[in-house]
Amino acid sequence: MKVQPATPGAKRLLYGGDYNPEQWLHAPDILQEDLRLMKLAHINVVTVGVFAWASLEPQQDHFTFDWLDRVLDGLEKNGQKVILATPSGAKPNWLALKYPEVRRCTADGTREPQQGRHNHCMTSPVYRSRVALINAKLAERYARHPALILWHISNEFGGYCYCPLCMAAFRQWLEARYQSVENMNQAFWSKFWSHAFGSFDEVTVIDKSIHGLELAWKRFMTEQVMSFIEVEKAPLKKFTPHLPVTTNFMGLYDAYDYPQMAQTLDVVSWDSYPHWHDGACEWRTACQTAFTHDIYRCMKPDRAWLLMESTPSNTNWAPISRPKRPGVLRLSGLQAIAHGSDSVLYFQFRKSRGSYEKFHGAVVDHVGHEHTRVFKEAAALGAELGELGVVLGGGTSSQVALLYDWPNAWAIAQAAGPRNMDKDYAATCLAHYEPFWLSGIAVDVIESTRDFSGYKLMVAPMLYMLRPGVAERMQAFVAAGGTLVVTYMSGIADENDLCFLGGWPGPLKDLLGIWVQEQDILGDHQKQSVVPVVGNPLALPAVSQARQYCDVVELQGAEALALYGADFYAGKPAVTRRRTGKGTAYYVASRNDDAFTLALYSHLIKDLALPRAIPGELPPGVTAQRRSAESGEFIFVMNFNEVAVEVPLATAQYRNVLTNRRVKGALPLAGFDAAVLQAV
Repeated sequence: MKVQPATPGAKRLLYGGDYNPEQWLHAPDILQEDLRLMKLAHINVVTVGVFAWASLEPQQDHFTFDWLDRVLDGLEKNGQKVILATPSGAKPNWLALKYPEVRRCTADGTREPQQGRHNHCMTSPVYRSRVALINAKLAERYARHPALILWHISNEFGGYCYCPLCMAAFRQWLEARYQSVENMNQAFWSKFWSHAFGSFDEVTVIDKSIHGLELAWKRFMTEQVMSFIEVEKAPLKKFTPHLPVTTNFMGLYDAYDYPQMAQTLDVVSWDSYPHWHDGACEWRTACQTAFTHDIYRCMKPDRAWLLMESTPSNTNWAPISRPKRPGVLRLSGLQAIAHGSDSVLYFQFRKSRGSYEKFHGAVVDHVGHEHTRVFKEAAALGAELGELGVVLGGGTSSQVALLYDWPNAWAIAQAAGPRNMDKDYAATCLAHYEPFWLSGIAVDVIESTRDFSGYKLMVAPMLYMLRPGVAERMQAFVAAGGTLVVTYMSGIADENDLCFLGGWPGPLKDLLGIWVQEQDILGDHQKQSVVPVVGNPLALPAVSQARQYCDVVELQGAEALALYGADFYAGKPAVTRRRTGKGTAYYVASRNDDAFTLALYSHLIKDLALPRAIPGELPPGVTAQRRSAESGEFIFVMNFNEVAVEVPLATAQYRNVLTNRRVKGALPLAGFDAAVLQAV
C-alpha cells in the first residue's frame, strides 16, 4: 500500500524535535553550540515557536520577529528544516490581563487566573482574532523561507471552557442539532428525575446525570475546537497553500473526538509517552504503543503520520518516570516508523533551565555537551534513520480491522452500571489487538463509521454505542463473506445513549442470532468457567476463566461453541457462531483470560489465512510489521525483551537494511534490538 509522505517532496525521514531558542536568546554561544550538536545528532528538523507568543509579540501589536529570522536562517544554513508552530497554546500575560474573556471559566462559572497553558477560551472572538493576526504575520513573513516544511497548529488541544460565550454557543448548537426543545428532551430522556428543559436557554452542563447531554457537550466541544483550528489555518493557507498543517494529539485522550478532528488537518501527529520500565511487562507496553500508533495511522490512511513528540529518556510529569534503558530509544523510534510514521521527534532538544519542564528528558542535557549516553544513542538512531528514507511513501496493508470509537468510549465511561469500575474499554480493545501484534499481523484500528469493505476480519469489542447505519454495514460485511467478532457490552445504546428496545444486542440481534437476556457482573474475587463444546471448531482451551462481565445468552439462530460451567446459567452459551450469507458472526459473551483470546484469534488467523510479516511463529515479546513502499517491502522485526532471542526466518532470505548484511535461517536480536529486513 502506497501513501503520500507527511511532508511534500520528502527525501528523508524527519528526525529532531521541539526546540525553544527563545529561552536562550541571552546566550548566543549556546544557540551556536546547538547547531553543532544538531549536526552531530543527525537532526534534520526542529519544531520552533510552540510557546513563543510572548517573545513574538511582547506587547499588543508590537511584533519582534528579528530573533526568529536569525534562528530560522541559521537552521537552514546548518541543514535543518523547520516545523513552525502557531503560538496559541500558551497566551501571553498582556493578552490574558487586558482581555479577561480569553481566560477559561470552570464549570461553576469562575474565571480562571492567568496560569499554566492550554487554558484559553476557543469561543472568544478576541482570542480568535488575536490568533488569526499573529498567524497571518508568521505566515506572511516566512511563506517563502526555504527551511519551512510544515505548520504545527497550537499544541495538545485539551480541556473545556464554561464561560458565558461557550454556553451561549452550545445552546445555539443544540438548537441547530435538535430543532426543538421537545426533540432535545426526547434525545436526552430528560424527563427522568424531572429534568426536562423548558427552553434551550435553561441548558447547563453541570448535571452529569443526563448522559445524552454530556455526549452532546463533548460533540459540541469537538466541533468548537475544529472551528478554532479552521481560524488558525485560514491565514496559513492564504500565504502557504502548498504547506500541510498538523496538530499534536495525545494518545487516547478523550475530551474530544480525535478522528473527527483529524479531518481538519492535512497530517495526523501524536505525542507518544509510554510508561517504560514501570514494572509491567515491556512487550505489553510496546503492544499498547503499537495499538495507538495504528489508531493514528488509520485516521488519514492515505498519508503518513508523524510522531511529533516522544522523550529521549524520561518525562517529568509521571508519578515515577524512569529513563529509557539502553536500546529502548532506538527500538521505540523504529517502532513508530514500522507503524507508518515519517518521523521520530522528541520533546525536547535542549533541556529547559527552569520552570515546569526543567527535568523533562532531552537530547542535550543540562551538562550541555554530547558526551552522554542519551545523546550518543540519539545520534546513532539519527544515523540509522538516514538509511531508511527508502520507506517514505510506504504504507501498511491490513486484512484485519478493530473498531475503536471515541463516542463509544464516552458512553461507556459515563454509564451508571452495570459495572462502575474496571470498565476498561481501551484495555479490552488492546486485549483483542494483542494476539495479532504477537503474530506480526497488521491491524487497522478504525472508527465504526469507516468503510468495512476490503477486510477479512473485523473485531468489535464492547461496541456499546451503535451509531446510525453501523449495524446495517456490519450485516453487509458478513453477508459478503467477512468474519465478525462482537463481544459483551455491545449493541446496547444509540448515539444519544438511549437503550435499544426489544433486547440486546439491539440491531445486531439478528446478525448474531442471539438475545442477551441479562448480565452477571462478577466481583473481583469471582470467576466463571468457560468450557468449549465437544468438537467445536475454534480449538479453545479445555477450560478458560471469565471475569467481570458474563452475558446470559439465549440462542435465536446461532450455535453455541462454548458454554458457561457454573452458577444459574451453567450450560448457557458463552461463545456463539452464526453463518450469514457468505460470512460468519461470532459473539463472545464474557471477558475472558488471555489464553482464551489467544486461542480464538489463533484459529481465525489460520482459518482466514491472514498474512504475517514473517511466516511462522514469533518468539514471545517479538513482533514484526511490514511497510510497503515503491522501493520495496520492508519488515521491521523488534525484540521488546531485555534478553536476546533468535527469530526463525523459514526458508526466506533477507538483507538487513541497517547493516547491509544477508540474513537467512534465523535472525539474532539482542535485548531491546531491532532489524529492518528486505527480501532478496
